[in-house]
Formats: sequence, C-alpha cells, structure tokens
Amino acid sequence: MRFSRDAEISVMKANPYHYAKGISFVNDIIFHHYPPSPVAEKVRVALGIKQLNWCSVTIPRVPPKPLLMPLTGGFRRTPVMQIGADVYCDSQCILRELQKRYPQPSFSGDASPGMLWGLSRWTDDTLFKLCLKIVLAVAEPNMPQDLLKDRGRLYFGPHWDFSKVRAELPQLVAQLRTQLGWMDQQLSSGNKYMLGDNASLADALAYYLIWFIRGRWSEGPEFLSQFSEIVAWEQRVNEIGHGTPTDMSAEQALSIAKAVEPTTPESVDPNDPLKLEVGMQISIAPNEDSGEQPVSGKLRFADRETIALIQSNDQVGTVCINFPRVGYRIITA
Repeated sequence: MRFSRDAEISVMKANPYHYAKGISFVNDIIFHHYPPSPVAEKVRVALGIKQLNWCSVTIPRVPPKPLLMPLTGGFRRTPVMQIGADVYCDSQCILRELQKRYPQPSFSGDASPGMLWGLSRWTDDTLFKLCLKIVLAVAEPNMPQDLLKDRGRLYFGPHWDFSKVRAELPQLVAQLRTQLGWMDQQLSSGNKYMLGDNASLADALAYYLIWFIRGRWSEGPEFLSQFSEIVAWEQRVNEIGHGTPTDMSAEQALSIAKAVEPTTPESVDPNDPLKLEVGMQISIAPNEDSGEQPVSGKLRFADRETIALIQSNDQVGTVCINFPRVGYRIITA
C-alpha cells in the first residue's frame, strides 16, 4: 500500500460520510476547477476519454482562493489536480500525469504520442489566446470588472486594452476561421475523431476551444455552423462525457493532503541544462508577464517534462507541487 492504515483512517475520519462508506480518497483524482473554465473542460474531456472516476472540488473563478492556494504554493490558475499530497498545476502537467497513471486507453489514440504534446502548444497558446481575445472583447461591456481585469492581466499582460481588440475583431475572426478550417479538413477524411476511430488527446485539445466559442461568444454558434465536420465531431466528443465525478468539499481535499505524504520520487535528470539537484531552493513562474508570484520550495523531482518542489504549511502539511517544464521558467537561489 502507498499509505499506512493510520493515514487511511485519518482521512476517512476527516470525511464522516465517506468514513461510513469506508472510502478514503487517498489514491483518487481530486480535480479543483469551476464549471465555466474552458481549460478545465479540456481536462474533463480527457477524464471522459479514459472513463475515470474523480472527485470534483469547485473553486472560485478569481483570487483569492484560500482553500486552493495552500495546496499550490500560491499558484492561482485553473485547473489543479491533486492525488493525496501530490499536486499538479497546469493542464499540460495534469494530462501527462493522467497518461502515466492510467495508460489505457491511451491519449495517443491511433497516433504516436510525441507530436501530440507539440500540438498542445498550438491549441493552448496561439489558438486559445485568439479565442480568448474574441470572447473577452465582445463580452467586455457586460462582464464583471473583477473578472475582466484579472483575465486581461493574466493572459495579455499589464497593458491590455479590449477596446483596441474590438476594433480589429474582423481580422481576429478571419484568423480563427482559417485555423478551424484546418481542423474541419482533418475531419473530412472520414475519421470519427481527430486522429482516427479512437478518441485521443487531440480531441480534448480541440474540443475545449469549440466548447468555449459556442458557449461564450454570442456569434459563436452561427460562426461554427460553416464547419460541418467540426459540428458533427463536436457532438461525438460531447457524448464521451467527463467520466464519473463525485462532489467533494475543498476542506475535505485539504484534509486528505494533510493526512498523507507525497509519493513523487526524489530524482533529477543528470543531463538537466540547469544543473539542478534534489533539495536545492528553486522558484517556478510562468514565462509570460502575468503578474503572478513565483512558487518557491525545495526541488524534489525534475526530468525533461516535469519539475516538482516541496512546500509545507499548517493547512496541508507537506505537499509536492508539480509543474510542466514548457511554459515555465526555473529560478535558482
């Protein structure tokens, strides 16, 4: 067993309903998200592709997030995955860990895995920010100002101005139309899903953007109607579902983290270009100027794809916080 019987009992007693059922959740997926989050929808679809059971913790849309940040060392982006005292930040890191822990059915579908992660840099950066500009620029007059200011700074830096974005909206829509046309063409070969007859990570990476456009842009449904292959595929992906979620409170999630120890191994790639070593003090922050504070702690693990550090506080005890390498910078003391 990964966890001692005392830890199992501690977690169950912290969650009386589940204690009565004999359920501890120490090995279960705990997903911290909120329903309208497009990036969380990407992971929810991925959970559906693998038909996984998971615990759903609903978090606030904007900071402060007092029952999430103790787990993440102050990292505020959505979503976050927790398994015991191991925490995974950024959907890139979450999806990679899901594939590692639950290899079948594979996220690769009918393709080889390597280029799928490269595909995610297009969908999650260039294409997502294009969709976000369109949605926020159109919705700005009716959006809550705290949400608008938060997302503007987070994704577009300190000098964002959506009035200027609205002025170039036709140009942005033209760019989006071209790129969705590539997806429509990919589906025109008769494949059921993006890469063949089996759903893959490529479907989750594309679907959440279509879901976002349709649900949050007033002209989205009409715009999407010109892509007949995408519309048919969208329905097929929707039917996959999100796996089987069970509601959990944020307090329960914190109690689980506190009752156990991290299982992420102590290891560093000997060829790491930064000459990292287990135990050294590091900080991790997104590459872009989003105004976020770095997450700091002692290095626990680093390989080519992932880096993890250890942090401790009174609310969660000791947790291991994992980040992807791509898109983040590492600061050594």
